[in-house]
This record gives sequence, C-alpha cells and structure tokens, in this order.
Amino acid sequence: MAMDFAMFYEIPVPKPWNDSSEHEAYKNTIEEAVLGEQAGFESFWTVEHHFLDEYSHCSEPSPLYGAIAALTSTMRIGYGVRLCPWPYNHPIRSAEAAAVLDLVSDGRVEFGTGRSATRAELEGFGVDPHKTRDQWQEAIRMVVGAWTEETFEWQGETWQVPPRHVHPKPLQKPHPPIWGASSSEPSHVIAGEMGIGLLSFTIGLPPEELSNRIALYRDALTRAKPVGKVSNERAATFTMVHCADSDEQAFQEAAESFEWYLRIALYHIGTVADMMEGKPLGTYDYAKMVRDLDLKDLSFDYLQSSGSTIVGSPQRCAEVASRYDEADCDTLFCLLNPYKIPHKSVMRSIELLGEHVIPQFKA
Repeated sequence: MAMDFAMFYEIPVPKPWNDSSEHEAYKNTIEEAVLGEQAGFESFWTVEHHFLDEYSHCSEPSPLYGAIAALTSTMRIGYGVRLCPWPYNHPIRSAEAAAVLDLVSDGRVEFGTGRSATRAELEGFGVDPHKTRDQWQEAIRMVVGAWTEETFEWQGETWQVPPRHVHPKPLQKPHPPIWGASSSEPSHVIAGEMGIGLLSFTIGLPPEELSNRIALYRDALTRAKPVGKVSNERAATFTMVHCADSDEQAFQEAAESFEWYLRIALYHIGTVADMMEGKPLGTYDYAKMVRDLDLKDLSFDYLQSSGSTIVGSPQRCAEVASRYDEADCDTLFCLLNPYKIPHKSVMRSIELLGEHVIPQFKA
C-alpha cells in the first residue's frame, strides 16, 4: 500500500455571515494546513472559484499559498486549479505567479490547471464555453515556454506575445509538475495524452468506478506527447473526508456538510447546461447529465456506505481509503471541510488521520 494524502480546500463560508466570517475561514484554513504538515499530509491544495456564495470564497489563493509556505517546510502547495481560459488568467501572469511561489516555498509548487465548469464563472467573466478546452491547452504550453525559455514569444489562437524575457523562473527544473483537472472520461484521456498529472474531480462515485477512469488515463499515458519538458504520471482523485473518535460521532459531524456539498456542487455544474440551452454542449455535455440527476438518491447514507466519501473512526477511514489505493490512486485529495464542520472537529480529524490512517499508506 502506497498512497499520498493531500489536504484540499474550497474555503466555504456558510451563512449567516458577519464581518469576521471570511477572516475566520482563512485563519482556520491556515491553522489546519500547519497541523496537516505535522500530521503527514504530503500537500495542500485549494480551488480557484468566483461568485459562488457559501460554496467557495477562494477566488485568489496565491496570497494564502504564500502564507502557508512561510509556516511550513515540507508540504507541497498545489493550485487545484489555476483557471486557464481567456480572460480568467493570462498565461504569462500564471507563469509568473507560480514561479514566485516556487521560489519562496523552496520548490514546493504543484501546478494544477483547469477550465471551470459553472455558469456563474463562465458567464461572469464572459468566457466562451466552446473554446475553454483549446484555450486551456494553449495556456499550458505558454506557461511551460515562459518558465523554460530565455526569450519567450507566442502567436496563438487566443494570445499573442512578442519576444519578452519572463521573470522570475521557477526553482524546480525544468519546471513544477503540471496537472489537469478532469470531470469527464474524455478529459481523463486527454490528460494522459498530454503527459500531465490527473486531477480526477469526479464527485459521488465509489472508488471502484474511479478505477476505470484512472485506467483510461494510464492507457493514454502510453501514447503521451508531453506538453511539458517532463511528464507527470501521477493520478489523484478527491473525496470528502472526516475522521472522529467513533463512527457515530463522525457521521453526526459530517452528514449535513457532506450532503450539502454534493448537492450544491452538482447544481453548479448543471447550470452550464441551462446556460447553453438550445445550443450544442460540446465538451460540457456531462453538464446536462448532472443537471438531470435525481438528487434524492444522493443521501449521506449512500455517500458513506458506497465509499464515495471517507467518514468514520480511524479504522473505518483506513478501510475505505484502501479502496482508493487499490483503484490505483497515487494521491488522495481530502476535502476536509465541505461546508460547516466546526474548526475544532476538522483539527481533530487531521490529528486522527495523521496518527492512525496516513502511516498505513506510506511506501
């Protein structure tokens, strides 16, 4: 058994809000990250989301990454993900931001990339959903060039850059590991063919079903034409995780948040189908399927009993985590607070995972 554990955060801020709600959410996240390094978590990742009330108030994570880098020394820090399509983030700015973080963290950056999948964000930034996949791929190639070429220039479909010296360069050579977010089976294949790490952000599926998607990725790696100077052949997946001293306590603390997160996440994905009603969905064809799901079946009882989440005592958490390991997952992203699990309970969960679960999966 060998599988790394990563901390994964949306940074939710449940209502009702007050003047300190967001401040507390960020301070709690930092405190949990510091404890996570001590507990043996290999890395810390957050999303980049915009306009998603309660669900995620993590729109610009770079300052958070810097704060965590200053308070830790071994835990790697991952973009989960940097949004790539125009006009979210210009690729040059993405390359610069990641390079600075790599320098101040002594080479601990993991560069996750993605294209976003909610109406609020796509529409809010005026992003053309039919172009996001091509723009994502173009942006990654630009970032690699900006990191590795002394003089960088680009004439592409979306961006044009005259010859320029892009500073600074990242500490890791030839560059930080590159990852791609994936929700659909075709994008698992594309990640493999690009030779980048897989961030399988598939929600509500038991690990045995994720195994099939990881197998698609592994097969695609055999014919990869790496977009980076080196391949990243690691597969990661995410799930909600909560550990307590007993199954009963864990279920009580996690049930509301786990159900809420699943339903809201699927709702936001489904809104893309509404936005594109009457038009070809293209690479967002999965959004209609998600929108049309019967959410009544997605109860906490289903989530915990199917292994779609990891929740319970340390023994139970280890047993379910082993199913992810058997599914050929290299890194398990643990969404430790999907909504409103109290900070004290999250801290205890991190402690228990570090003491009793993570050591069982060390190589």
